[in-house]
Formats: sequence, C-alpha cells, structure tokens
Amino acid sequence: MSDKLSRPAENLMRQVGVREARMIRRQKEGLPSFWRSVAMVGAIGWSVALPTLIGVAAGTWIDHTWPSRFSWTLMLLFAGLVLGCMDAWNRINREQEKR
Repeated sequence: MSDKLSRPAENLMRQVGVREARMIRRQKEGLPSFWRSVAMVGAIGWSVALPTLIGVAAGTWIDHTWPSRFSWTLMLLFAGLVLGCMDAWNRINREQEKR
C-alpha cells in the first residue's frame, strides 16, 4: 500500500477541511444579521429586475424604430430575465461559499 493518498481521498480531505473551517467560523460569528439578509434579498431582486427592465426598454425602442413581425420586446425581456436569474444564482452561490 502506498504512503500517498489517492486523488479522490485528497479531494475528500480538502473538502472536509474547508467545511470544518466554515463551521468554526460560523460558530464564532453567529447567524447573519437581519439587515444583512434584507440587503441580500434586495441585491438579488435588483440583479433580476434590472436586466429584465433593460431588455424591455431596448426591445421597445427596437420595435418602434424598426417594426417587424417579431416582438423584440418579448425576446429581450426573456433574455434579460434569463441573464438576471443566472446572475442571482451566481450571487447566491458566492454567498454560500463564504459561509
């Protein structure tokens, strides 16, 4: 048997160490404050709403400037919503990694 750990075992040990460090930090710091949670909800809301509204504004302008049989407003609304949701998802994942 080899003295070195296998690659999966090394990864497992690293992940356990990271989680243990998070647990210790969370015990020292306690739960996040109410206002921090409210700020996070607001930031996530704006990260979805802003790209959606920009998509609607750009789509409306395109529809009025260059009329076509396709609704650019709807297409860019959907694109803005998808981008905003992806951004919110990434923000939530980054926040969870910090904890």
